[in-house]
Amino acid sequence: MSYKSFLATVAFILVSALDILAVVTCNKQLEIIFKPLLMISLLVMYLALTKKRNHWFIIGLFFSFLGDVFLLGNKKFLIFGLSFFLVVHFLYIRIAFSLMIKPILFKIIIFIIPFLFVFFNIFHLIREALTDLVIPVIFYGVTIATLGGITLFNYVQQNNNKNKYLFLGVILFMASDALIALNTFYSSLYLFDVLIIILYLIAQYLICKGVIKIHS
Repeated sequence: MSYKSFLATVAFILVSALDILAVVTCNKQLEIIFKPLLMISLLVMYLALTKKRNHWFIIGLFFSFLGDVFLLGNKKFLIFGLSFFLVVHFLYIRIAFSLMIKPILFKIIIFIIPFLFVFFNIFHLIREALTDLVIPVIFYGVTIATLGGITLFNYVQQNNNKNKYLFLGVILFMASDALIALNTFYSSLYLFDVLIIILYLIAQYLICKGVIKIHS
């Protein structure tokens, strides 16, 4: 690792640690400062660690940045944050689909089903509180379940580091999203707030590592 890459990685870890600290201490002002820097620092780290750039991933980080910013605000901005992260998941599906050796629709659907099962169980718990967000949440849930199924399918097809990192990253992203849904529409817990940010950061970092492995 070069000196520049080392500094970029340390910067991402430091920004992440400070944002987690902000959530743990319920310091909203500190969170407002560091949450928008999360994806910026991850992008800097990504650019420092690789010479071959995946533009889909870079665009994904940009929309993740927008999602982070809008989820910082009032709950009335939730739909905007949801929309931006929906775009992120579509971009990650694009990346994952490009890694398939031999796409087999029936098998892909089989791999998606367990993720749909988990989503609809969570949806059952939060259904009454969703009101006019029912359709957007279903669409979001089906999309991320599709992402989970595709990355699992890739990992089963080829057990290598790029597929492993992408699959683990997506699983943690899904766990973070599930906790956001439960925290917002079912039962708000301090522990959920802390777990959401930790899982989200590890997820984005692992996906970043997977994308780097694609071109290495």
